[in-house]
Amino acid sequence: MDDVTSTAALWWAVVASGLYHGLNPGMGWPLAVSSALMERKPSSLYKALLALSGGHLLAMAAILFPFSVLFFLVDWQREIQIGAAFLVIALGLYLLVNRSHPRFLARVPPSKIGLWSFLAAMAHGAGLMLVPIYLGICRTIETNAGHAAADTLISGNIAIAAVVAVLHTVAMTAAGGVLALGVYHWLGLKFLSRSWFNLDLVWALSLVLVGVLSLLTVH
Repeated sequence: MDDVTSTAALWWAVVASGLYHGLNPGMGWPLAVSSALMERKPSSLYKALLALSGGHLLAMAAILFPFSVLFFLVDWQREIQIGAAFLVIALGLYLLVNRSHPRFLARVPPSKIGLWSFLAAMAHGAGLMLVPIYLGICRTIETNAGHAAADTLISGNIAIAAVVAVLHTVAMTAAGGVLALGVYHWLGLKFLSRSWFNLDLVWALSLVLVGVLSLLTVH
């Protein structure tokens, strides 16, 4: 029962992190509103959201898939998870000290929203936040290191990585999409300018929290 509860909590963490990323304006939903306003086409908002979700999904996959291949080293699962947790904590602490946004993101042209989304997710460690959660999910799956074939382990973990990336991105797109639609159709730009919220501090602290919780669950 404890394993089932732990697994469910980890999957909910995937969804929660996606919703959190979607609500964060730093992940790009204001760009979808801007695109629709500039082109004066509601359809442009949906196209921008699709591009943002595509770029975010690629960033999640780029981070998670290498770890899924590493998992064929079954005897090193614990060490891999600990290393990933410390990496997430280090990034969170770095972002606490360095609060400036990556300047190269401003050089990406507005027409390449998908590329911007990919680079933004990579630069802010959005995919890296999922790594300890993903590794925790993999550790709840019973495998016999002495009899399971490496390719079976790899294919299974790649499938889990794909599901984690897709589920996270769907949650992110839903949260960001609701905000973008609300601002564009009803709330307007005045709401956006008055209610702009910056989650940089929360983002950095959440990275540290995820890393610490991952270390506490290692056994």
